[in-house]
Amino acid sequence: MKKLIALAIAVAFACNAAAQTPPVIPFGTALEPGAQTLQSQQLAKSLAAPANPQWQAKGDQRRTYRFPGTNADIPYRIYVPTTWDGKAKLPLVVMLHGAGSNESMYLDQNDKQLLKLAEQHGYLLVSPLGYTPMGAYGTCLRLPAVFGEAAAAVQQRTTQCVQNATALTQSEQDVINVLEIVLNEYPVDRASMFLTGHSMGSGGTWYLGAKYASYWAAMAPMSGPFVEKDTYPWERIRNMPIFMTEGTGATPSLEGSRAMQDWMKKNGFKLEYKEVDANHGGMVPLVLPGVFDFFDRFKKK
Repeated sequence: MKKLIALAIAVAFACNAAAQTPPVIPFGTALEPGAQTLQSQQLAKSLAAPANPQWQAKGDQRRTYRFPGTNADIPYRIYVPTTWDGKAKLPLVVMLHGAGSNESMYLDQNDKQLLKLAEQHGYLLVSPLGYTPMGAYGTCLRLPAVFGEAAAAVQQRTTQCVQNATALTQSEQDVINVLEIVLNEYPVDRASMFLTGHSMGSGGTWYLGAKYASYWAAMAPMSGPFVEKDTYPWERIRNMPIFMTEGTGATPSLEGSRAMQDWMKKNGFKLEYKEVDANHGGMVPLVLPGVFDFFDRFKKK
């Protein structure tokens, strides 16, 4: 009986600790996720146009929306399976591109592999720009600030996070804006929403995956362990299935990914890890089929 009581107390303490984990991450923006989500939902409702012929269209679509407070029309891209019947709830994947890329490059490369996988597996695929190609989705950590490089992370928190505050904020807002615009238009299965990204997009996946954890059923960061161990809100992803991939020729991220997966497995996270024999860019087409297979295991049946 004493052991049961002690266990119950421990579980309650752990749950309370998770609930108290601050949603704002030190190596990111000052945006409060609940407030930003509400703001993006309001934007999505204001932009809704059910009478537009493009409303709930299927197939590959290049779109834009006017970013609030600016004169900028920001592009994003979506792919809706052509087999969708127009009524069934769709599982959704958000794909975050790497530095210097845009909302379309990853979708077009490798003979449009991402679009074919979305069609094959029946996912609504969403690819935001992140406001600018180098916006980093809100996190200021980049090379060499991979997992385990504490000094580099501290340096970037005190410089890049401050100097690039506006760009980082707009980038994070853009992802949530686009996500909510799509959620307002299409009947998405809210229990089957997934996040993935490569390189800078992998850093964005770790960052947005934890900060906006209530969106995601699972996440799959590819070759970009941009996480500061001591300030990351680990308890927010404690129960989230994660598929982490890396290329054996992807230095220096390889060392950080190996250290991170060792630490996470030792600490009981729901992590699966895979390496492929490729460099930083070449690993993407090799792991993407596995990413969709992984998401399939956790989407609502």
